[in-house]
Amino acid sequence: MAKTSKKATRKFEKNHLKDSLERRKVGAKIKQKVQIKEKRALRNAKDAEFLGKGKAEDGEEGPAEPKADPFGQMSVDDFFSGGFEVPEKLAKKNAKKALGKRKRSEPEPQKEDEEGDSSDASYEEAPVASDDEGSEGEDEDMGMSKEAMEALAETDPEFYKYLKENDPETLDFDEDADLAEVDGLSGSEQEEERPKKKSKKSKKAAVEEMEVDEESEEEMLDETEVTKEMVAKWKKAMTEQHSLRAMRQVVLAFRAAAHVNEDEGKDYKYTITNPEVYHQLLVVTLQLVPEVLQHHLPVKESAAGKIRVSTDSKKFKTLTPLLKSHTTSVQHLLTTLSDEATLKLTLSTINPLLPYLLPFKKVLKGIVKTVVDIWSDPSSSEATRITAFLVVRRLAVIGDAGLREAVLKTVYQGLVKGARNTTIHTIQGINLMKNSAAELWGLDPTIGYTTGFTFIRQLAIHLRSSITNNAKESYKTIYNWQYIHSLDFWSCVLAEHCSPLKEAALGKESQLRALIYPAVQVTLGAMRLIPTATYFPLRFHLVRSLLRLSRATGTYIPLAPLLLEVLSAAEMKKHAKPSTQRPLDFAVSYKAPKVYLRTRVYQDGVGEQVVELLGEFFVLWATSVAAPELGLPVVVMLKRWLKEAGAKTGNRNGKVNAALGVLVQKIEANGKWVEERRTKVEFAPGNRAGVEGFLKGFEWEKTPLGAYVVGQRKQREEKARILEAGRREEDKKGKGGKRGKEDVQMDDVVESDEEEEEEDDE
Repeated sequence: MAKTSKKATRKFEKNHLKDSLERRKVGAKIKQKVQIKEKRALRNAKDAEFLGKGKAEDGEEGPAEPKADPFGQMSVDDFFSGGFEVPEKLAKKNAKKALGKRKRSEPEPQKEDEEGDSSDASYEEAPVASDDEGSEGEDEDMGMSKEAMEALAETDPEFYKYLKENDPETLDFDEDADLAEVDGLSGSEQEEERPKKKSKKSKKAAVEEMEVDEESEEEMLDETEVTKEMVAKWKKAMTEQHSLRAMRQVVLAFRAAAHVNEDEGKDYKYTITNPEVYHQLLVVTLQLVPEVLQHHLPVKESAAGKIRVSTDSKKFKTLTPLLKSHTTSVQHLLTTLSDEATLKLTLSTINPLLPYLLPFKKVLKGIVKTVVDIWSDPSSSEATRITAFLVVRRLAVIGDAGLREAVLKTVYQGLVKGARNTTIHTIQGINLMKNSAAELWGLDPTIGYTTGFTFIRQLAIHLRSSITNNAKESYKTIYNWQYIHSLDFWSCVLAEHCSPLKEAALGKESQLRALIYPAVQVTLGAMRLIPTATYFPLRFHLVRSLLRLSRATGTYIPLAPLLLEVLSAAEMKKHAKPSTQRPLDFAVSYKAPKVYLRTRVYQDGVGEQVVELLGEFFVLWATSVAAPELGLPVVVMLKRWLKEAGAKTGNRNGKVNAALGVLVQKIEANGKWVEERRTKVEFAPGNRAGVEGFLKGFEWEKTPLGAYVVGQRKQREEKARILEAGRREEDKKGKGGKRGKEDVQMDDVVESDEEEEEEDDE
């Protein structure tokens, strides 16, 4: 029997447990709706009794007469369709209200017949109504009430504490559940501010006042047009009195404004048709809501940078639905805005709200995803991207470890998504993303290491799959802009946080330094996946990434063999045919179009890249004690290559050969310069401290090779400046801009199979 029971339990958990829990949650919501309706009925009964119009059908005070067994009128199908909830009755007149969640061990008292009937009917009508409806009645109907949460804390404090620590949002089913409580809180504050006067009103005046209140409640159910006067009134109340009631009305109107021009069949309390009113409402809401929240719930920041908000206070619990509703509206508004100024204003107002949202992880994750989408959108301006990044960084600073990890993962995913298309117009934005995101990985070295290791390992898995898979298209998972920018991004991260200066400031070695070796190995493997002339631009991109990493961390990475392989290709050794094509822009290309192969213009461009990168590599070790030995093999190889290139069967490219000849001279001169200074040292090669201190602090720009590299950099900068000015001039005139974009993206038109076949023939 025990085995059968366990098997049945496992089967139930596998097939029916999820549905049962969902039905139980729906049942809890329905019970709360019934309780609120009973409260209204009781209130209406009191009003009717006060007016002398109490009738039996209006609902009198006192316990209802018990009826027969509530299961008597139910069929088996009706019973099981309602879940496993048992109908309840009020055992006593002053019994506590049923809670949204209860312990399984506690039997539920039976409800009144009227509640049982409503509950049965409500189960058939599930799911419940949308939480986006804007009337006050619906705001009150939905969600777990404050009384229910307080009662749960009294009856079962352990369970309440567990929910609060592990799933705080369970205590609050809907963002609009208790918006009405803000009115009461604000009203009590206003009453305290008013002078207390004894007002003697007649019974007739009281009746008239109650009728006016009922009429106003009916009017609130209808849509109200927002006017300038209303916005001005709300602004004055929020500015002068920090009114919570005015803030509630502003939040409800802002919710309607955020969903304006949407035809989804949803009704809101307010409507906005005037563009000026819409603009005023947005400005008032975005600027004043954080100020009112700061007044009533001040945020305290410790010297260590930790944020503290009194989340246990009654006022915070009351304002929670209002805060979540406003945040959801802001998030939705961000997805619809196109004006850069409004988008920047909206993003800047999220920062003050973040400390209040820390308990609500689900809301924060939605905000992070929306903000990261704006940050990674190529159409966003630089100022907007920086503003969005500041929001993400602020959240990573004040959040806990789990939230910080979620932020890093979302940022990396946004970076990869935003780097899909790289052109002359988007390259600056992509570099901005990489440089800004790299900062986040240093906020928490432990989380930074775990996430960095995971993502670098993912890149390695893709590379291994591409190598082991014999399919023709398998290499495309590696040879694309997203993979290239991912490797370049990790070089940025490691270069920023593993530099000797930063480690000296921290007083210890960075945890991220352990990621240098795997990142370098994956990058080297990606370079050699397809060693053909078509993908020489990709190799140059990855060499630059490793140069950055080597320069910042002082790690020696053997890059000279990778560049000598380029010179050994048939593309550089054979005579090239003339071409009228524009020079290929290697900065925004990772493969050469077919029309460029075997052409003089492509050979010139590849030669320039090789000379530049070899110079940048050797200048890193221009002051090293081993500089002569490091440069000797490369000098021998280059001289041999120049001899072959100058022959009749060589490339006969005077421009490339002359540039390489000058580079060889500078490397030799730098080696001799180091040898002269080595003759003056008094330490042996085994003295590591002496070797590391050789020429330490000497400016590399003053070395023979360093002076040459500095001059080459200035020439390239001047050339790039002239090309950029010419491109902008063409864009202004409207001529040639389209042609330039087509040249940049010509590689997308070429069939990769044909390119590989041509390279194999070489």
